Amino acid sequence: MTGTILSGLALGTASVVTSLPDQAPPEASEVEVPAASEFNQSREDTEAELPAADETPNADTAPMVEAPEPDDLSSLEGADTAPASQPETGRAESTLNSPEAQSGNSGVDVDSDEPVLPSPQSLAPEAPDSEDDLSISTEPAQPVQPEVEEDSGAFAAQDDADAAPEEEVEPAPQVEMDEPDTAEVQPQEAAPSEEDTVGQEAAEEDTTGQDTADEEMAALEEEPEETSGTIGDLAEGVTTDRLPSVSDDGGAQEDNPPPLEAYAAPFSNPDGKPLMAIVLIDDGSSPISFEALADFPYPISYAVDASWPGAAEAADKYRAAGLEVLAMADLPPGAGASDTEVAMQSYLGAVPEAVAVMEGTDGGLQSSRAATEQLIPILQDSGHGLVLFPNGLDTAQKLISRQGVPVASVFRDFDAEGQDATVIRRFLDQAAFKAGQQEQGVVMVGRLRAETVSALLLWGLQDRAGSVALAPVSAVLTAEQ
Repeated sequence: MTGTILSGLALGTASVVTSLPDQAPPEASEVEVPAASEFNQSREDTEAELPAADETPNADTAPMVEAPEPDDLSSLEGADTAPASQPETGRAESTLNSPEAQSGNSGVDVDSDEPVLPSPQSLAPEAPDSEDDLSISTEPAQPVQPEVEEDSGAFAAQDDADAAPEEEVEPAPQVEMDEPDTAEVQPQEAAPSEEDTVGQEAAEEDTTGQDTADEEMAALEEEPEETSGTIGDLAEGVTTDRLPSVSDDGGAQEDNPPPLEAYAAPFSNPDGKPLMAIVLIDDGSSPISFEALADFPYPISYAVDASWPGAAEAADKYRAAGLEVLAMADLPPGAGASDTEVAMQSYLGAVPEAVAVMEGTDGGLQSSRAATEQLIPILQDSGHGLVLFPNGLDTAQKLISRQGVPVASVFRDFDAEGQDATVIRRFLDQAAFKAGQQEQGVVMVGRLRAETVSALLLWGLQDRAGSVALAPVSAVLTAEQ
């Protein structure tokens, strides 16, 4: 510490003793003043001028203020200054007049003088009086024999035959409703109570109902033996409301299946893959021969134009090869119910073994609501399915499907504008993806074109085709139900 202090003192002394380097101040140079500028002339020393002081106002010049005049009440002389008199209030009438009694009857009777009486006490329950002469019927009442009505129609002959033996049968004894008692209780027995009487009446009703049911069942069992010979006399094609007859082995004889089942191509889907159906339109303008389509690697359904003169012949070729056929139909614009019925009879007759009706590409089947509603009973009676093109919110499809008709909507018409094979395969890939998202499957529609057939063959070899089950259109229609 001492060394530090000594070093500081030594350095301070050295700095004081040592002279600073020579740093001479700059020499001032003379500034040349321009001629006639009078810049270098001296200023005259004159006395400064001070401002003058303000004049003080005199007291004599202050304004004179006049004193205010006192109030003068002379203007109020003669005015009415007396206070106003107190107001007088009206006096209440001492008596009020009672309203006059109405001469007519008002319909309401008021008894104000009578006091309100308490509610009367309910009577105590009393034991019922026992009946001296009580009789109980132990035999059930016999049912009234039904009257035989005379019917007219196909079964009139049988009714006449049944009426003959009924005349020989002795009539059943009539039961008098006013006197239901048929047996009396012995006088030495005690009279039953009310609860026992009610129980016996209920037992009698059960016994009577059981006996009546047994008699009716026995009559029904005997009736088929008597009327079995009349059914064979009916003409062919006559439809009755009878239930299917039961064979000896206990199985019911089913009627003819609907076309959707009778003409459907065999199909199985053991893996449970999504369904995809491809329908090709045949209107007679395709140059492709039938032999080129017979050996297709997967099922294809064909929609034959029902208005084409060669529709029946083409449909027979497809059916002979085990392929499914649809009747493609168009209705004229504004077709009514009668027009629809006549047209559908003609279309279904042109393609007799069609599994379904397909909407055409010209007028379609959704031209009017009347035509759509008329399709429902026609397809219900014929048993065909229906394939429609998308139209708005698909109201027609929903309306027809609600009535139990198998109906499907076309997902895409993949070659309506002459698309090439690449575009067609892309559309088929989209349809396969869509089929995996819904349970019912999809329906694709195309035409008998060489490029379309080539695209279908190539697409069937791709991996996307293996993700779906390529099925006939009947499989998709039945899956919609």
